[in-house]
Formats: sequence, structure tokens, C-alpha cells
Amino acid sequence: MNKTPSKEDILKWVQEHPEKASKRDISKAFNITGNARMELKRMLRELRSDGLISGSRIAFRSSSELPPVSVLRVSELDNNGELWAEPAEWNSENDRPRILFIPKSSDAALTIGDRILCRITPTENQDHQLEARLIRRIGSGPDLVIGIYRLGSEGGRLVPIDKKNSWEYKIASQDSKNAKDGELVEAEQVGPRKRLGLASARVIEVLGDPMAPRSISLIAIHQHEIPDNFPDDVILEAEQAIPVELGERTDLRNLPLFTIDPSDARDHDDAICAKPDENPDNVGGHIVWVAIADVAHYVRPGSCLDIEARKRGNSSYFPDRVVPMLPDALSGNLCSLHEGVDRACMCVCIVLNAKGIKLDHQFHRGIMRSPASLSYEQAQEAFNGNYDDATKPLAKSLNDLFLAYKSANKAREKRQPLNLDLPERKIILSDEGEVLSVDFKNRFDAHKLVEEFMVMANVCAAETLEANQESLLYRVHEEPTLEKLNALREVVEDSGLQLAKGQVLKTHHLNKLLEAAEHSEDSEIINMTVLRSMSQAYYSPLSLGHFGLNLRRYAHFTSPIRRYADLVVHRALISAHKFGDDGLNDSDRELLKETGEWISSTERRSMLAERDTSDRYLAAFLSDRIGAEFTGRISGIAKFGLFVKLDTSGADGIIPLSKLGREYWRYDDRERTLRGEDSGRIISIGMACKVSLVEATAITGGISLEMLELEGKAMPKSSSRQISHKGRRIARSNDKKRKSKRK
Repeated sequence: MNKTPSKEDILKWVQEHPEKASKRDISKAFNITGNARMELKRMLRELRSDGLISGSRIAFRSSSELPPVSVLRVSELDNNGELWAEPAEWNSENDRPRILFIPKSSDAALTIGDRILCRITPTENQDHQLEARLIRRIGSGPDLVIGIYRLGSEGGRLVPIDKKNSWEYKIASQDSKNAKDGELVEAEQVGPRKRLGLASARVIEVLGDPMAPRSISLIAIHQHEIPDNFPDDVILEAEQAIPVELGERTDLRNLPLFTIDPSDARDHDDAICAKPDENPDNVGGHIVWVAIADVAHYVRPGSCLDIEARKRGNSSYFPDRVVPMLPDALSGNLCSLHEGVDRACMCVCIVLNAKGIKLDHQFHRGIMRSPASLSYEQAQEAFNGNYDDATKPLAKSLNDLFLAYKSANKAREKRQPLNLDLPERKIILSDEGEVLSVDFKNRFDAHKLVEEFMVMANVCAAETLEANQESLLYRVHEEPTLEKLNALREVVEDSGLQLAKGQVLKTHHLNKLLEAAEHSEDSEIINMTVLRSMSQAYYSPLSLGHFGLNLRRYAHFTSPIRRYADLVVHRALISAHKFGDDGLNDSDRELLKETGEWISSTERRSMLAERDTSDRYLAAFLSDRIGAEFTGRISGIAKFGLFVKLDTSGADGIIPLSKLGREYWRYDDRERTLRGEDSGRIISIGMACKVSLVEATAITGGISLEMLELEGKAMPKSSSRQISHKGRRIARSNDKKRKSKRK
């Protein structure tokens, strides 16, 4: 008997003898007899599973063909809302085929990057030659990796910029896309990670110089796969939009609906005004108008604009740029409530009594004209009695609005929403994209006024749609979990404060805690820990309440330029009031659950990207101050070290255990503390400290610190041990005694 052939030998023979391709023919050709037939059967079975041969009468399949059942990667969502896929593995020199995915109503929702097992069928369609139908979803596709390409003698290596990813990848020359040494690239893993050696990856896109001005936010945009370029048909559709005429809309141009936004805002999607209620049955009451840009008129269900807006889910905001949900022709023009021009709007008229309690409300679809675009600073100065050229003509209107807010604030204080007080930091950049400073954002009554009336308008939208039995997406914020509450109580008790036990936790309990910590040195850490104990808010067609705002029902209505959820609510209001034919359609209603899940994920994606960008900018800001000393507070503790938030910049740095003195620190998972075995000293969250800056890397956002002082005392030094050059403990004379004593 000859030696059993290899798979390559079998494939070559089948290719050369297509007319003789049965198992019997192969056995005869290679003189395979006896038990060797079992080995041949195994190899043929593996070749079939790999898609290299097919059928009982074996047929060769070239590397440029796809087997009828293949693993695909979801690669694209086009402007028609259709998903496209490509082979997960492709060994041919030809381009990867583009395959249209044909979903069934029972299929799970898929996203870009998912790996799916599909049945492939050819088609004579002019747009595509192959179609795929789902057998099962295998899982998420290979993670995209952003990193620095390092050229080697045989290809190169990818060094990830994510500080949580310490794995490097090897990249073959043909998979490098001609990237140069030191360039920033986006790549994906190819094949499984090996136990020994580096995993392989292929470059998808070369991003250029990682240290170029304004490249920091670009890193996060690519790393988190945020779409930042609008397709041509989407831009064309936006540019072809024309202003809305009055028609059957309510004429609101006589109302002083002015906008109040940050001084650098480019779009204005909400406007407000108020006046005293002249109804004798409501003495001391107020009528408040909240007008919101009518985005639904321009972004129709199923249009290119709608599909792209849903794909993005929301706008993403970075220190140097905005990645908008809608093209600038809409977000910066026709849907922006600019001063002195007619704009389409959805408006709610709210009647308040003297105590700020809502008595009634009514929605309108109208045309408005803003008399002024004010900044928060301008509005606050006007509330304080200091008017400029823009606010002086609006003196009475601004005063009426502020009086209405005073009433509304009474009802707010009675409702007791969660009253966190965390300073918000703003990164100031030069024109070249370099960090000039890190400042605290001022928070005025003008901010609180706008927020309160927006919350009120959102509640009105949810109540109206419920009353009309119309579908909608709620903004849901569930109660904190028991685990998070227990962790919060530990931090609170360490600070000498108390949090109510043995009863259902309400926001007023947390507010009482925050009030007790207000003027203490633990104020910021208590506020931060309360925030971390909160559940993640999300969108859902089910009304499960909003814990933080202490509201039974809540829906986002006030920002349709930058949030798709608000656009859905606008469409629902149009349908409920029969304001037009551009409301919520049956398809939208059927997909509300999936839409809520999707836009909740895009919101989290943007939050992570924005946070990563801030970390990188802060690291860049500190990179030339190595060795400098800073004060801060311990904000987190883990087995490998602790985290410190610096007082001046708000940057978060890590202190490895090796930088905590020559002492062994034992981590207590339940208490979330570190205890020094020699000194007995306990380190817990909230402690004040002084640190020195060891390293700050802009490309990763990583900041490494060394502990100098804790609670005003120098870190203890231990002489009862020796440390090797690798930082390992190699001797302790009294270990056994201490272990016995503890036991």
C-alpha cells in the first residue's frame, strides 16, 4: 500500500480528473486499501466542511469559489437598509465577493462585524451575483484594532494603541496596504489567536501620522467604528431640501421663542419663552412654550437620510470636531433655529400653576422665528439684570421666563430628582489642535432653567403618546442594582456618612447623602461614586420609569437633530395628532424594540469614544510635565493597583502596586481596599494623595503615576523584605508567623 496522500494531493488529483471523482476512484488512484480507507474518508469529510469539495460525486471547488454553506462577515449597511456580507476567509487573488443578506422575520438583528453561517445561492441579479440566508449567528466578527504599524524584515507588526490591549499582531507584507513604519492603521485579526507566537492581522485602512494635529479624535472615531463620512446620496437629499411654508401649520412667529446654547454651538434645536397666565383661575401661573426643530419634515421614514441617521443613532462630540447624525445642510441650516429666519418646529404649550405644577399642555406643528440666539452667559447676565444689545430688547421676555423657572423649580424640589454636583471639564484647543488648557465649565441658573423646561417637554411627549395609545421609545433609567448599592455604602461609610438601609431606595435618600457631603473634602468622590452606582439608561418601547429624574414616564423629544430617539418620538406625535403623512409608519412600530436596542448601543459607543478622546488629550496635555507633582483623590482600587483622579485637570492615572512603596499590598475584593502587610495601613477610595507623573502617552491616553503621600503622610517603606530586580518579593522572615497568627 502506498503512503496515504495529503489533502493537497487529493485536491490536485480531483482537479485534474473531474470525470473520475468518487471515493472509489480516489482510492484506486492512490492504491488505498484496508484501514487507510478510514483516513481517506476523514480527509474527504474535512475537505467538504472546508468547502473545498462538494457532493457525493466529489467536485473540486477553487479558492475563488464559495461553498454552498459558508461563514460570512457582515460588512456593510447600505442606504436602502440592506445588509451585505463578505467571506470571512478568502484565499483567492480575486476580489472578495459582495453578498446580499436576505433576512427572515425570525432572524436575530445583525450588526456590522458579526460572523454568520449562511447558505449561499447564486442569482442573476445585475447588482449582485450571490445571496445569503442565515443558518445561525456565530458571534461578533474579529475586533478591529487601531495601532502603530512597525515595519520588519518579513512584513510588520501592529502595536495596539488601546491601553487595555497588550497583544501585538504580525502582519504579512501583502496584508499591510503599503503602510509605512510608524503610521497609524486600522486592522482586523485573521484566524484564531495562537497559544505561542503572535496572532495575524490584516490592515484595513492606513490612517496616517498618529501625532498629526487633530488626529486624536480620529483615532477614537475609527476605533469605535463611528461613521464619519456621509454617502453622496444622503448629502444630495439633504441639499435638495427646501424651507417649509406655513400652510396648515400654527403661526408662532409672534412668540419670542429664543434659543439658549453654549457660545460655540453650531446648531440650535430648541427654543423657549414664557408669559404670565392671564386666566383668573390660575393666579400666579405661567404659560411656557418649548419649540423643537421639525426634523421629521425633512427626514422621512425609509429615506436615505433616515437610514443613515438610524445607522449613526446620534451625534458624537469631541473637543475638536462633531460627527453629526445629519448632514450640515440640515443640522447647521434648515433644522437649526437660527435668529431672524422662519423655521419649521414642533412646539408644546405648557400651563403651570404658581407652585410650578403642570396643569395642562398641548402640542402644535408650526412655524417660528427666533428673535435672538443667546449664549448661557448672556442669558445669565440678563437674569442678573445686566443686559447687552441682544438681550435688552428681550428684557421682559427673559424676566417672564425666569419667573416661570422659579415656579417650576418649586415642583422640581418637591419631586426630588437626583441632584448630582460633578464639575464638568472642558478641553481648550488651539487652532492647530494642541491642548491649551483644561477648564471647568461654569454652571449657571440659565443651564438649569433650560434643562428643567426640556425635561418638562419630554414628560409631556410621553404622556400625550400614552394617552393616544401611540407607540414610542421611552428613555428608561432603572434603579441601581443591590451590588452597586452595597459598593456605594462602603465608600459612604468610609467617609463617615450614612446611606439609608432596609428600605426601598429613593432619590431623596441619595440627595440627603449628597447634601451631607456637600462641604466636605469627600464631596466629589461621593458624587462620583453615586454616579457610578447608577444603571445605564437606555431606550425601550416599554415604560419602566426614570429613576434619576424620579419620573414614571419619560421620552426624549427635545433634540431630534442629534438623537434618533427624539426623531421617533416626533413621528409618533405627528401620527397621534394627524399633523401630516410623515409620522410613524407600521414598519417603524414593528421595529421599535430593535431600534431602541440599536440606538442604545450607538449612544454607548459615542460615550466611550468621547471618553477615550478626552483621556488622550489630557495625556497629551501632561506629556511634557513628567516628574511634576499633583494632588488628587483615589477614585478606584483593583488587584493590580489603584486609580487617581487629579484635582486640576480631572485626568485619571493609574498607580501600579510596584509604585506603592516596598511593601506587599493585599487586595480586599469585598471592601475594595488595599492593606499593607507590614504597616497595616489601609488604602480606600476617596483618600487624598500627592503623586508624581511617571508617564503620559497621548497615543494611548495612558497616564502612569507614583504615590508620594497619602492623606498627608509619606508612603511607608519596609525593611523586612528584599525586592529582586524584577520587582518580585523574594524573602520575608516572618511570613509563617503572620500566616499562623491570621489563621
